[in-house]
Amino acid sequence: MPPGQPSTPGPSTPGPSPRRSAPWWARAARPARPPLPLALMLRAAVGMAVPLTAGLLAHRLDLGVFAGLGAMHATMNDRIEPTRLRAPRIASAVLASALGMLIGMSLQEFRAGALTLGAALTVTAFASGALSATGPRGSAAGMLLLVSAALGSGMPMARPWWAAPPMMLVGAAFVVLLGLPHRSYRRPRGDPRNRALAAAYDALGRTLADLGTPRGAASRQVLTARLNQLQDLLPPPHPRVPESPRTVRLRRMYEAALAATEAASGLLWARRPVPPEVAAVPGLLARAVERGGGEVAVPDWQPDTPSRQALDVALRAAAETVAGREAVLGTAPPPPPDPWRLRVRLLSRGSVRYGLRVALCIAVGSAATAAYPLSKSYWVPMTIAFVLKPDLGSVFLRAVSRSIGTVLGVAVTAAVLSLTTDEWALTAIAAFCVALLPYATAAHYGLNTVVMTPMALILLQLGGQSSAAEFWPRVLDTSLASAIVLLFGYLLWPERTRHRIEPRLVAATTALQAYLSSVAGLTRDAPAGGPARPGPRQPVAEVWLRRTAYRALAEAHREVQQGLTEPPPTGRLAEQWLPATVALERLSGAVAAYAAQIRYGGRVPDPAEVARVRQALDELTAAAREHRPPAGPAVRPTRPHDPTRSALGRAADELETLLGSG
Repeated sequence: MPPGQPSTPGPSTPGPSPRRSAPWWARAARPARPPLPLALMLRAAVGMAVPLTAGLLAHRLDLGVFAGLGAMHATMNDRIEPTRLRAPRIASAVLASALGMLIGMSLQEFRAGALTLGAALTVTAFASGALSATGPRGSAAGMLLLVSAALGSGMPMARPWWAAPPMMLVGAAFVVLLGLPHRSYRRPRGDPRNRALAAAYDALGRTLADLGTPRGAASRQVLTARLNQLQDLLPPPHPRVPESPRTVRLRRMYEAALAATEAASGLLWARRPVPPEVAAVPGLLARAVERGGGEVAVPDWQPDTPSRQALDVALRAAAETVAGREAVLGTAPPPPPDPWRLRVRLLSRGSVRYGLRVALCIAVGSAATAAYPLSKSYWVPMTIAFVLKPDLGSVFLRAVSRSIGTVLGVAVTAAVLSLTTDEWALTAIAAFCVALLPYATAAHYGLNTVVMTPMALILLQLGGQSSAAEFWPRVLDTSLASAIVLLFGYLLWPERTRHRIEPRLVAATTALQAYLSSVAGLTRDAPAGGPARPGPRQPVAEVWLRRTAYRALAEAHREVQQGLTEPPPTGRLAEQWLPATVALERLSGAVAAYAAQIRYGGRVPDPAEVARVRQALDELTAAAREHRPPAGPAVRPTRPHDPTRSALGRAADELETLLGSG
């Protein structure tokens, strides 16, 4: 078939939109099953126990409590990652926490009235919300800024009053020191980057094994998540800081894995499996990475399609990099980060809107605590800050989970204190609770609350700030804060699911447009919907455009899945966008298959086919911006794609069917 001839898709069935296998409340209550992060759990326990023990021995438990609070905030932001990433992550969060504590303690020391206190917390809440919307690190720093400001405004102060923020920094510094590299880190198995690379190769092997089966899409999502984790552990190199030979080699192996992933995505889309001995190669590469290198033999097979040939070339290049030899990868170093990125995000409309959202809830909470004096007025704004953290999923789910988790946590605390109030025993219990925090956070937000509530209440008990009789009012405070968030931060605020899902879909379609343009060798300013103009190809940047597109798709898919855990109409809207998310994921595989056809099949990019896909992506982008989920049926191919026909042509057919324009 001559290149450029219109494509005839293989047999396919237009199927209904994917249905949820369980009601929204069952999805919301279902916890994840993450592996036990033993290193983080041990680090967290020691980080809490040592400051409290030092406070007991020095008869300054008040200072020990604040050092333990800083250790807890450091633990909440701790990860198994290189020090150059871990230390700034913890530092940004705990510095914001110390600043918030300084603000709160200042308000308390100078006896601020209810109006002044409410105004100060509202302004802090706006800054917290705007910072939280800039990204994961900003979210952690913004939340702790507001949490600590609320705590500082109501907790009994240490003496001198300004000692609390420095002690928090001391506790956090101790946690950082506990995670510094040691001798085991120098071994390949001890390096978290090596482990992440091995996990990515294992996920690639699972994806290859699942080609042509119903498990393929789920395997690809796991692979994308593993590559996202590895990308976070290997940030762009600093132009003025030379990298170690180990880091350079890890980066080359990572880039080889990206090339193999593209080929696997094309084969997954084409429903074309590979021999089992070929699918086993990534697992062998993973074991070699864990050992620090070694020879891995790629079977001699006969790849009979462009995508299979692309996989063969990528696996052989990966084997060369794992063995420590140079290989032609066709990639380039990742683009450097934009130094203006944080500033632009901080001043963006989304950040300002989220800041106003948090400020509104805090203002209402401050008014409620002023009108109805509570025994611990800081508990309401603190709960609002936790529930409104923007990167933890559904606000509705968090508000409900927070209330239920607080009830269970208070019950656990009351049971513990009915057995003992000994300070040494409570120190051990606090260390045990904080050790559970890394696992509970990854498993479910409600479980996180069940663990965090006893820890916070026991710290208050150790500081002499509460008695067992005062714990049950915290349930009322939490319920009040959750009701404020549900009413003013969820129902009445225009930050609904559509404003989370649809911008992610727009970002994904934009990233796919850039990736497609690079594959087809087109200029990026081609008119939307019109004939695409040929231009110089950019193979150097293509790998990072593809990585950006896959990551944007993963974020869109995650937002849709989180929306499915909310009650109607929000959950119904998320369900309506699910077919579009699946279609975009399939399109990314089609573009990967098309790239293989161009490189290894000799196909000449057809501007008409590219224009059809670009037109469909433009229509999908417009639908997302206008809040119009596509109503067309999703196409489900029933047999492998014919490699002599254009992958992009069939992708255009699928998109047009979904949009109702085919």
